[in-house]
Amino acid sequence: MNLTLRVWRQAGPGVKGEFKTYEAKDISPDASFFEMLDELNERLNDQGEEPIAFDSDCREGICGTCGVMVNGYPHGPQSGTATCQLHMRKFNDGDTIVVEPWRAVAFPVLKDLVVDRTPFDEIIQAGGYISANIGAAQDANAIPVAKPAAESSMDAAACIGCAACVAACPNSAANLFTGAKIAHLNLLPQGQPERYLRTVAMVETMESYFGSCRNYGECETACPKNISIDVIAWMNRDYVAAQWKNLRKQGQQS
Repeated sequence: MNLTLRVWRQAGPGVKGEFKTYEAKDISPDASFFEMLDELNERLNDQGEEPIAFDSDCREGICGTCGVMVNGYPHGPQSGTATCQLHMRKFNDGDTIVVEPWRAVAFPVLKDLVVDRTPFDEIIQAGGYISANIGAAQDANAIPVAKPAAESSMDAAACIGCAACVAACPNSAANLFTGAKIAHLNLLPQGQPERYLRTVAMVETMESYFGSCRNYGECETACPKNISIDVIAWMNRDYVAAQWKNLRKQGQQS
């Protein structure tokens, strides 16, 4: 396959960037999208040009570092797939492919296709954990968990933190990510003691960086793990419940 690539090139944060055009020749249809970029980078390196910077790690759709926009779609045109799992057989010989980084104020471009996703880390730091006594781990079946709760929690825990939801949202909202990280803990018995404190802390951290959710549903469509926007409803429910509990507590103290 011979392809024309229009790739966003930016030397660093705050530096003006631009699209540059490259020719990717003799690409195997069985190559992954990043293998294609690897081949292009080898050619650029041989020609004495700066290789294209992009994030990748596991290349198995697990780590979430690989997110880029491909022809205007987060992770590319194939649904339920991370960029690293996208293969060139999804494109046709002679196609022009536009590759650019996530577009969100909260994710400044570090270089080329690499963005800074620190706000996601701060959301997790605010409450994406449980507190537990140290010592030997309990048996796996020591705490009974209802099957629907276990399944919903596992579905939410599939989130890889890639930020496709933010990139797809017209408001650059991170509600699907935050809702998933809250839901996979709040639905389980181990997450109950800090349930409402966790929800308030993570939601307020999210709102300090990202836009508001308007229920467009673009995040659910773009998510490579097909996480349902139900997690946003659960997050909002717990956030309202937490505020109500705080109001009652303040009323009792006064």
